[in-house]
Amino acid sequence: MASITAGMVKELRERTGAGMMECKNALSETNGDMEKAIDLLRARGAAKAAKRAEREVKQGAIGSYVHMGGKIGVLVEVNCETDFVARNDAFQALVRDLAMHVAAAAPLALTPEEIPADVVERERGVYREQVKQEGKPEKMWDKIVEGKLNKFYKESTLLEQPFVKDPDKTIKELVTEVAAKTGENIVIRRFARFVLGE
Repeated sequence: MASITAGMVKELRERTGAGMMECKNALSETNGDMEKAIDLLRARGAAKAAKRAEREVKQGAIGSYVHMGGKIGVLVEVNCETDFVARNDAFQALVRDLAMHVAAAAPLALTPEEIPADVVERERGVYREQVKQEGKPEKMWDKIVEGKLNKFYKESTLLEQPFVKDPDKTIKELVTEVAAKTGENIVIRRFARFVLGE
């Protein structure tokens, strides 16, 4: 059994934003393994966030970001449960980061279900033609096309995209982290991206 020092607890708290006792317990449960403790806290945070997902969100903020000398502009609405959290620094930073991410990554929709059917069908047609041109066996086409479509969804939907400031986590994971820190349900309601001349 590894001895858990105050320094270890402090480091874990700084890296995760979790409470002091949560960090100490996570380190105890993982025998002082910092990375395993982080994973454990992330999993618990995600579980708590899932429980909170049923709660109503009527507060929040609308964030904006203008990029490239006024050539790209973004508005994003992010909701939470209370105005206390809406004014919280972590929540405000999340809203700013989301607006900046939308400017940089140009998602088509929030979730795969929100991508227009004609766009999905056009992509499916392109992938089918690619597979045909590559000479893949016809019985494999549908499976390959579905794989390519799943990749398209990850690249094109906000919640599935890797966060531009930290590509190791998705936007969905980023929101879950902030929800775990604030103790409230947080939902990205909508976003709009404007490009000059489009």
